[in-house]
Amino acid sequence: MAPTAVYSTETRRSVAMNGLSASSDLIIGSLGTAQDGKYQALISNLDEQAPGRTTERQLLDRLVDGAVTLTPSNYSSIFLILTPTDYSSLLPNLRPLLKQLLEGLGPLGRLHFLNLTPGFLNLLDELTLAGFSIIETVSEGEDAKIVAQKPVAPTPVPTPSKPLTDGALPLRRKVDPARQASKKAVWTFSSPSTPTIDADALLTDADRARPVPTCEPFNPSAPRRKKACKNCTCGLAEFEVEESRTGKVVLLDADVVTRKKQRLLAAAKAAPKATSSCGSCFLGDAFRCESCPYMGLPAFNPGEKVELNLSMDDI
Repeated sequence: MAPTAVYSTETRRSVAMNGLSASSDLIIGSLGTAQDGKYQALISNLDEQAPGRTTERQLLDRLVDGAVTLTPSNYSSIFLILTPTDYSSLLPNLRPLLKQLLEGLGPLGRLHFLNLTPGFLNLLDELTLAGFSIIETVSEGEDAKIVAQKPVAPTPVPTPSKPLTDGALPLRRKVDPARQASKKAVWTFSSPSTPTIDADALLTDADRARPVPTCEPFNPSAPRRKKACKNCTCGLAEFEVEESRTGKVVLLDADVVTRKKQRLLAAAKAAPKATSSCGSCFLGDAFRCESCPYMGLPAFNPGEKVELNLSMDDI
């Protein structure tokens, strides 16, 4: 059997004298109970029992969605009448709703769960956890219901501070300056007793010398991607001088030159519509393969027009 809270007549009278009692009721229904007529029947029944009493009406979905906020401690009774389907869909949002209903009830206000089925009588635990006291349960028949009550909040009694006897003042603890300074020195990054180190004194003559840029020795059989630098030390500059001195000048045939010009002009014309599966055709000859149709053209962006000024010197 669920725990039951019983308040005496003196307790109820004390609550009413202190202005803590609420004077209006709230009826919460749903679209389902409005269609089957139980919501309207409950409203008519309450109006007959207490003529002239203020009764507010709300739908459950407006409370769950946060469209309506209940006034704190404004209701003496709240009646919740739903269909079994509505109770099932309410379970995920039951705890926030119970918290809102508890705040809306006045002290000793009652919450009525009506039109319950035996499967929903486990609401007793949720009501107890929410802060309600169970005062009535009916588990059988069409009048199955649960009636819970909001308890009277106990008034906190302030605890007076203990006065000092004979006007005595608390003793102030004397702090040793030397001990305080030693503790502070533990957490400092530098201490007066720690000698400083000159960072420049740690450098040697080899560290101060400017490094001489060097590169790997030149390999004539390897492919060349650049010319010799100004202060070449790898041997590429000497190789280029020797190559220019002993190299032979090859004269191109006029037909060869014409065919190459025509190929370059055709490649430049097709460049704006160029597509590249390897992604290197746009980067330049250094990245293109031997069979690339754009070999000889400068680097260009996809969709960019390439213009050439061909002459005999260019070829």
